[in-house]
Order: sequence, then C-alpha cells, then structure tokens
Amino acid sequence: MLRSTLLTVLSLAACAVSAPAQDLILINARIVDVRTGAISEASTVLVEGGKIKQITTGRVIAPDGTRTVDLMGRFLAPGMMDAHVHVGSAADAGRALSAGVTTMRSMGTAHYADVGMRELQAAGYLDAPQYLAAGYHVRPPAAEEFFQDHPELGHLYGKEIRGEEAVRAMTRALVSRGVDFVKTNATERAGLPNTDPRKQFYSEAELHAIVEEAGKAGIGVAAHAHGDAGARDAVTAGVRSIEHGTYLSPETLAMMVERGTYLVPTIAIVRDLTLAGGDYDNAALNMRGRHMLPRVQEMAATAHRLGVKIVTGSDTGYGPGSTTTLAHELLELVEIGMTPLEALQAATVTPAELFGLTDKTGVVAVGLDADLLVLERNPLEDIGVMQDVLLVVSDGKVIVQRGDWPGQRPIS
Repeated sequence: MLRSTLLTVLSLAACAVSAPAQDLILINARIVDVRTGAISEASTVLVEGGKIKQITTGRVIAPDGTRTVDLMGRFLAPGMMDAHVHVGSAADAGRALSAGVTTMRSMGTAHYADVGMRELQAAGYLDAPQYLAAGYHVRPPAAEEFFQDHPELGHLYGKEIRGEEAVRAMTRALVSRGVDFVKTNATERAGLPNTDPRKQFYSEAELHAIVEEAGKAGIGVAAHAHGDAGARDAVTAGVRSIEHGTYLSPETLAMMVERGTYLVPTIAIVRDLTLAGGDYDNAALNMRGRHMLPRVQEMAATAHRLGVKIVTGSDTGYGPGSTTTLAHELLELVEIGMTPLEALQAATVTPAELFGLTDKTGVVAVGLDADLLVLERNPLEDIGVMQDVLLVVSDGKVIVQRGDWPGQRPIS
C-alpha cells in the first residue's frame, strides 16, 4: 500500500511544471557527509549556476535575486543515483527525478530514446535525472527495433547475434550512436516466464570481444547475469559491473573483489516479482520471484561481507504502474546487513565512481553539481526516510517541494 501511494504522489509531481533555474541559498541545513557519516551543524549552502558555490556556518553574501530557503534543521543529502533503469519517456524520467534520483544509467530503450533524452537534459530542455545511456542490449536475440535503427546490419536480421565478429559489429553500432555504456546479457533474463535466468548466453571469448570493442571507445560494459557461470566469464572478460547476480558463488564474488568489478544486485525488483502489480505481474514470475528473493539476498550479503563494491539499481521503468523506486533498494540493502551509511554510499559515492562522475556529483561539496535532497529525518538513523524526499534540487533547479514549510510559500 505504501509503495502504491508513493508512486501516485510521484506521478502527480512528474506532471507539474518545475520552476526555472534560480540561484539558491539553503540555510539551517544539516548536511549529511555520505563519505564519513558526519552530520554538520546548521549550515548555509549557496548554489549558483547549478553548482554548489559555498558551504559555511557563517553569513553568505549572494547576488540580488537569490532565493533563500530555510531548511529549519532538516537534513541535506546528495541526490541518489540509480544504476539500472529502463526509462524511455519524459514522463517516466520525471517520476524518477521526483523520487530523488538525480542521476541514472539507462540499461535499455528502443530507438536510442535514452541517448536523445540525455542530450535534452544536458541542454536544459528536459527536467530529468542526468542520463547515462546504453541504447540496446548486445544479446543473441537482438531487439527488432535495433535493425530498424541499423539496417546496415541487415545480414544479421533474423539470426542470433553469436560469435565474436557479430558481437563486435553490434557493439560498434551502439558506440556509433554515442552510448555511455554497453550492456550485454551474459545469461538469460528473469523477467520473462519462459526463460532460464541461470542459463549462459555468451562465452568468455564473446564477452571479451564486447569488452574490447567498447574499450576502443573508452567506455565500459555492464553485464546482465543471474547465473554463476555466465557472470564468472563476464568478470574474467573485464566487464565493469554485474547486474543482478542472483546465483553468484563466493568464488565469483571474490574474483569481483580482486578485479574491482561492481555489483548492482537489484533486490527490490526481485521482491516486486513476488507481489501483485508493479513492473511484473505474472503467476510464473511470482513463483520464480519467491525462490529467487532469498537467493539474491544471500548473495548480496555475501558480496558485502567479502567487500564487493555494491551499487544501487531499481531495474524499474518508473512508469505510472511501477511500485518500486530506488529508495526501496536502500531498504533491501540495510536488510541484508549493510549500515544505512553503506546503503547511502551505494546510492551516491560508489555509483559516482562506477560512472566516472566523482568530479561532478555524489556528495554535497563545493564545486560539484547541486543535486540535493532535503529529508525530514536523519537517513543514517532511519533509511526509510529516503522514500519521502521533501525537496529535490537537480543541477540547482528546484524540481519538487513537498509538505508544509511554515513561513514560506512553495517554490514554483
């Protein structure tokens, strides 16, 4: 019930027209340092030109017209990063942003919608999280739409994308459209009733070819992998991240630690499989989800214990019927044994490392993008507060303001 209510609120918020960009002074802010877990005394944060210009406990001299917002002791945290979404429309992107996601990595859309929205957002025309786009998946049954966008690869149409030459050709096609990451499927999917998520799709040689081809353009590869054999070959091939990882063995997880491979476990969407409604609502998937959930929880707990770098991903589309947001993944990470601080790090500083954005975002610090969340309670004491973000600031622009702010009119 809580998730359904939350997504209804977010749907309404996403339809609203947000305010134009405006320089801000946020006063009486208790800043959450997600690197150390420290909470500041009442501080003032000056935002100019979409960047954090100054943080001080003293007085700030700001240009005329700067908007002052009194946080009244509320907590100020960096925006969250969702490393695994399937968002292909402006409305869905707006719902993600309203949920406190200020950066997201798109893991598959048709017709390079994510690339287009990335450019619109970067130019200031679209209120959306900052995008990292992947376009299509490199997988044996390539999407029908891929060949509509790449008729030059028509000789592969109707065939499985198999063999090193074919996977290289598809990877080059994706790179030619300006993707930020290449996504491949090392194993079959879990979200289709007639698939076997343990079954390996590509060999180590094929996965290495994808990694090598993407590497020529200086970009990394994310590998969808539930089964252990496929994931192990993907790690050996040099992928940057394993997505899901439900059945990974301790040996494969130890290899990930050694090689610095990131894990995006997407536990909350597996729980979604077990529930009515949401992104997946199918009897066969419901049964699959009930046996997958304890396995992915066990795997993620082992990964955390071994020191694998864990990153949050919702694996949702943030559609009007979605019942999962990234905040629910933080709840799942705490449930498997991470501290609230570690869960917050998995949604901020750690994905910033994975994305190569540590010089832009991930913490509340001078010189970085003003991607900020205002929270009623200390998230280090109550991680559930991430479900109820009161104020979202993206690139210095106030996107949504919720609740009563005594003595202040809503920013609109």
